Amino acid sequence: MGGIILKALTEVAENHHHPNDAQTEGVRSKILKEVKRDYWLYLMLLPGVIYFLIFRYLPMWGLVIAFQNYMPFLGISKSEWVGFAHFHALFSSPDFWMLLRNTAILAAYNIFLFFPLPIIIALMLNEVRHEVYKKFVVLLVYVPHFLSWVIVVSFFYFFFTIENGIVNEILQSLGFQKVHFLDSTRWFRPMVTLEVIWKETGWGTIIFMAALSGVNPQLYEAARMDGANRWRQLYHITLPSIRSTIVILLILRLGSFLDTGFEQIYLMLNTLNREVGEVFDTYVYTVGILGGQFGFSAAVGMFKSVIGLVLVLLTNRLAKKFGEEGIY
Repeated sequence: MGGIILKALTEVAENHHHPNDAQTEGVRSKILKEVKRDYWLYLMLLPGVIYFLIFRYLPMWGLVIAFQNYMPFLGISKSEWVGFAHFHALFSSPDFWMLLRNTAILAAYNIFLFFPLPIIIALMLNEVRHEVYKKFVVLLVYVPHFLSWVIVVSFFYFFFTIENGIVNEILQSLGFQKVHFLDSTRWFRPMVTLEVIWKETGWGTIIFMAALSGVNPQLYEAARMDGANRWRQLYHITLPSIRSTIVILLILRLGSFLDTGFEQIYLMLNTLNREVGEVFDTYVYTVGILGGQFGFSAAVGMFKSVIGLVLVLLTNRLAKKFGEEGIY
């Protein structure tokens, strides 16, 4: 529908020097004709449009409280306007650079360590010819996605806690000292990344396997006839076939670069690892929500959103320079 409207607006723009009612009516009738022809498609699109309007666009009005000393009993219309005071307080806070560093490092861990794993596993499973074994492995790596972070963190406490943790008990039985996996600033980031890998790798694998299922089998047959081995087929057929999917998912992930998640980090935090574990999401909860500074919380959220938007625009532009379609 967006393409139809854009095309119609282009036609209007081309004739803007000599506007007349006949041309305008012609454009309108053309749009109506296109909509009537594919009305089932637009009807199927309607629930998604309504969802985004209600839950994505209308709540943007609430961003105005980032510029207010928002008081719930006064509401948005009567709360005091403070301009950029909350942003100044955020950037001048002694905790800002610590929060930015911790959030960026955890996000980088997810990009460089977690993001490639679903691709690798999907490529490996794509080479498996035993369908029953393939489905079993997919189920095995996919199940953790349905577990809540409370359960996931509880599992890791059970395995890695210093007191009676299975991993530390094994280390001690082998003659090594116990390791403070959950309380150490050194191990906090690897543990958080390991939890993300264990929980979400299966979900990403499903997406890339779906992309791989669309590769034309005749390409592999032709490559085999030309003498290409498995590695050649992987490099010249499989990877180029899912490259656009990889690029799009990477761009979308960079859009939420500073969204490290609240629940997982909050459950892993304690007084010993807070120096490396405190991120924007937990800081907003502690200072903004518990402290009643709702305007400050909105300012932090807007800052994260702006950074995500900039990263999406930059990476999308970079992707197009390398010949990819991007997300728009």
